[in-house]
Amino acid sequence: MAEQQHHEELVKGVSEQLKPILDKSPQAIFVYLDDTHKMCNQKMADLVGMSSVKQWVEAEAPLADVVEEDQPAVIQAYENASEKITAGHLPVRVKNTKTGKVVKTDMVIVPLSYEGHIFALHFLSRV
Repeated sequence: MAEQQHHEELVKGVSEQLKPILDKSPQAIFVYLDDTHKMCNQKMADLVGMSSVKQWVEAEAPLADVVEEDQPAVIQAYENASEKITAGHLPVRVKNTKTGKVVKTDMVIVPLSYEGHIFALHFLSRV
């Protein structure tokens, strides 16, 4: 099986496992393996001004939603979660593409293991 297809199946599987959380949480949530292989809930898509989860998933530059000054901290938190298996908590400002407004959030990121792969699970709450 090609790596691309395998990663797509991993994202589908972890998303199915997390469906109750993605659907019921009041927070914006996304699950991230890499820039291409990710999933979010509708609250995340809404937060950044996307019309659908599909639109967010198909976006090629996931960090484009994050204010440039906050991007290094988000990258570091991701590296800590995916490489050091350490949870993190940080303020993150995201841009809403529909309104152009910057939204302040509080982000919690935790490592998540699924089928032998490490994902980063992000929870964002408006501040």
